[in-house]
Amino acid sequence: MAAQATLERALAPLSAVRPELAQGALRSLRPGGGIAAGILLALRYVQARFLSVWGLLIAALLCPPQVFAEFAIYSALANFLSIAALLRFETVFFQNSDPDRLGRAFRLSVVTGVGFLALVGLAAIASSALGLVLAGHAALFVFSLAGRAAIRLATAEATAEGDFRALGNAGLLQAVIQPGAMLALILPFGASSLALFAADAIGHAVSAGYLGWRRRFAFQRLALQAEWSVHELRRSVRQWSAAPRLLLPSALLSFGFSVAPLLALPFSSDPVFAAHVALAMRLLDVPTQMFGAVTLPLVMSSLRSRQGPARRRWARILTGGLIVAAFALFASAAAFVLLLDPWLEETQWHGIGTVLSILTLFYVGIALVAPLNEIGTLSRDPQHPMMINAVALVATLALIAWFGKLSLAMLCAIGAMSLLRMCAHACLTWTGFGGGGAAKALPQGSRI
Repeated sequence: MAAQATLERALAPLSAVRPELAQGALRSLRPGGGIAAGILLALRYVQARFLSVWGLLIAALLCPPQVFAEFAIYSALANFLSIAALLRFETVFFQNSDPDRLGRAFRLSVVTGVGFLALVGLAAIASSALGLVLAGHAALFVFSLAGRAAIRLATAEATAEGDFRALGNAGLLQAVIQPGAMLALILPFGASSLALFAADAIGHAVSAGYLGWRRRFAFQRLALQAEWSVHELRRSVRQWSAAPRLLLPSALLSFGFSVAPLLALPFSSDPVFAAHVALAMRLLDVPTQMFGAVTLPLVMSSLRSRQGPARRRWARILTGGLIVAAFALFASAAAFVLLLDPWLEETQWHGIGTVLSILTLFYVGIALVAPLNEIGTLSRDPQHPMMINAVALVATLALIAWFGKLSLAMLCAIGAMSLLRMCAHACLTWTGFGGGGAAKALPQGSRI
């Protein structure tokens, strides 16, 4: 927070000397404000990540491992279903700035999300009635999923419009509220999975509520721009059928690939080595999420403002910049842990530096594919990212089955597969990113 305030206050003296410079600098801090807005967004996400990590560490001291295992399954399932909640119709926001098109996309996304949540709600009621899950757990799951779906829609709209301040504030707010709610529930009522589930639902609801309030006027324009009608929804579904048919499977396959190494943990005969791998994955997940949280809004917002050859050139420049930034980030993380490893020589965590440095190969690919996969939604061949993710997932599962035992060699092979997948996405962005006449040759329904 102090860094953000310092950056904003540093612009104040400009107004006394060159008012036009001050106005231009302040514009860069407002929605869509370029480099300065990107810096502020990065600062907010770094603060949010540190706050959430400290909250989890404190809660870890109060909760047994079984509770966190249940919460890991709960959050993984909620994140997986949240990808499908809007059937990827939110990607239409990044195509262009046509108000009519954006209004139709917003109304279609809202109807799709409500319908999806209704189906999940019915499934939750049935599961509770059959005794498969507790009623409280089922209700909180639906509530949390609704918050995630609302955040996904609001984030897409805010990203497209360049409101980076809203995105950063929402992440920071959730990072404060969710761990606070977790501790507030655990201390008086005891450590339980219900407390973690409730805190997760509260955190996502508060974040969604803030984004909804911040973007309320934009949402009102999109919702009330035209009358809601079944005819309009049908026309929108036909026009953007590539979203659920191609982009949704691609996103789900990409999520599956990112969690594939978890399937290798049960194959370990050495519990200490398995613990090293699990902790290394958890640690590397932090820079991976931060990289995606910062780069995705900046990349997609900047691409949305360009069309045709200009968009294609900018996508290539972004691809090169993302590759350099990601490798620098994860190389630094690997070097830091390798230097730290000798200090852990007399502990059970000695050797984790080697494990983490190998896993950086996997996670640098994951971090890069996150923005590259979203850039691929704008390409003239949206089916290609889906094919890349499918082949990579099947090949990784085959590698895990072929090795049959968790080892450093298996981690190297999985890391190499992640790098190959990243290279395929980068090549697709470089050579297959369409604009102009090529896109017009696509069959009806494949363009979004």
